[in-house]
Amino acid sequence: MALDLTGKTAFITGGARRIGRATALALANAGVNVVIHYKRSREEAEQLASEIQSIGPRAWVIQSDLGMNEEVETLIDRASGISGPLDILINNASMFPRSSFDSVTLEEVIHSVEVDAWAPFALGRRFAEKTQTGHIVNFLDTRIVINYDWSHVAYMAGKHLLGLFTRMMAVHLAPGIQVNAVAPGLILPPEGKGLDYLESLKGELPLKRIGSPEYVADAVLFLVRSEFITGQVIFVDGGRHLDEVGRG
Repeated sequence: MALDLTGKTAFITGGARRIGRATALALANAGVNVVIHYKRSREEAEQLASEIQSIGPRAWVIQSDLGMNEEVETLIDRASGISGPLDILINNASMFPRSSFDSVTLEEVIHSVEVDAWAPFALGRRFAEKTQTGHIVNFLDTRIVINYDWSHVAYMAGKHLLGLFTRMMAVHLAPGIQVNAVAPGLILPPEGKGLDYLESLKGELPLKRIGSPEYVADAVLFLVRSEFITGQVIFVDGGRHLDEVGRG
């Protein structure tokens, strides 16, 4: 039986825009209060908070740079300080800079690991220290199954490490905390590209169509409503990971 989420409180990193925004709205429509983290998108975060409050639940915004470890270490306490106890942690925030195999630097890899892997791990650990029971959902990438994205090497290093951390957290934080992940595929184009970029790639997918942020949000809701799932990854990618496994 699915859990009733009414009155629960979720903290979502990078929640002001794109897939994070869709996830925050899906949670709100399920009766969840939402703390929206942002780095630079203050206006979008505040607009989203107003939209959530018009739906019914409460909403707050909080700023932090996930690349600054001293800020990460205090972020869960800051969030629960404004909202009260947290029940759900959604580690959605990510960075997606280009870095090729031939040009990637150690500094780029370290920064990706800090934002895409260490921050979710540290936030999850502190969340579990303060929460007896709850859910954590980490955002991965569909291409973790084949290891490669030759144009985003540092990013993939961070996402692979987050995949490992997800499994370790699921074991170590049980039985009170359930830890799972979603791995989106062709959902939104990268910053600076249009939908035509995704349209040019959809023919490679088994389902031959691109997705939407709402599909990812639905998967997140399924996981945070579950009572007997942990350590799993849901690929919301139209089957892309199946095809790339074959080609990898």
